[in-house]
Amino acid sequence: MPVEDAYARPLRNLRVSVTDRCNLRCAYCMPEEDYVWLPREQILHFEEIAKLVDVFLDLGVDKVRLTGGEPLLRRNLPRLVGMLAAKSRLRDLALTTNGVLLAERAAALRAAGLHRITVSLDTLRSARALALTRRDTHAQVLDGIRVAAATGFASLKIDTVVMRGVNHDELVDLLEFARTVAAEIRFIEYMDVGGATRWSMDQVVGRDEMLAAITRRYGRVAPIIEESSAPADRYRLPDGTTFGIIASTTAPFCARCDRSRLTADGTWYLCLYGRQGIDLRGPLRAGASAAELQALITGGWRRRTDRGAEDRLGLRERAPFVPKSQLKQDPHLEMHTRGG
Repeated sequence: MPVEDAYARPLRNLRVSVTDRCNLRCAYCMPEEDYVWLPREQILHFEEIAKLVDVFLDLGVDKVRLTGGEPLLRRNLPRLVGMLAAKSRLRDLALTTNGVLLAERAAALRAAGLHRITVSLDTLRSARALALTRRDTHAQVLDGIRVAAATGFASLKIDTVVMRGVNHDELVDLLEFARTVAAEIRFIEYMDVGGATRWSMDQVVGRDEMLAAITRRYGRVAPIIEESSAPADRYRLPDGTTFGIIASTTAPFCARCDRSRLTADGTWYLCLYGRQGIDLRGPLRAGASAAELQALITGGWRRRTDRGAEDRLGLRERAPFVPKSQLKQDPHLEMHTRGG
């Protein structure tokens, strides 16, 4: 049985950041000019990640997603994928990428045993992509998605952060693109976490508004009723095409959240909005046994009462979660450090 927290939410889904570095500077994640990076000597080795994953598997985790930063920047990543894929208790091994390096690495990742892949794509327009990411890599991202679609992953998803005045008019275009590559797209409400230092509620396009826009184009959109702890509510178009909406800003899913996050330097966060993490690297490198690490993780999860997105929803005046000055003092608060 998985370990449960104070609200009976199981420990089932672990996101593992393999690097805090990124090759894009997206406006909703990394809008500043400079950043404080994690010291390289503190970054977990692959063997350390694999050992910690074993401990989490003993406690009921059966899903792992590799994140960043941009995980494809981590050298020899297929080796880690192979180490994790060999663990029979791991039911689902996925990766989220911005897609810039995907075309050249998709085959190696699939050969190593990666099950599923999610690519971030916020626009189909190259000029918008350049303005949003401050890097001229849009063509590589589109190519990476097409290569991944042909590589044979069990599932390909596209994640789109929807922002008013930026890309909210592209919902239908992005849905149509996802069809062409046999991917399921998920539209994500703009969140006020980590590096979203210029976030405002005015820029949030809520789930109801997205559904209204899609309904105007396609007709009736039917919700898919399913038992799942996944963050997306899924819908079906009249022709059977499916898509998802992650309404984490206007309709949080805290009540069923089974996710935790391990940073590249081994700090474990129990909530996307958590300000304090639990150091696992220190005990691991000091020679802690598997039982000792299990006790540390179990104790932390059983005390977990986090409902960060719900707490944010109740604020009368909502501003970005973390001021820029605090991010410089503690880079663990950045989304590119702890993974989204």
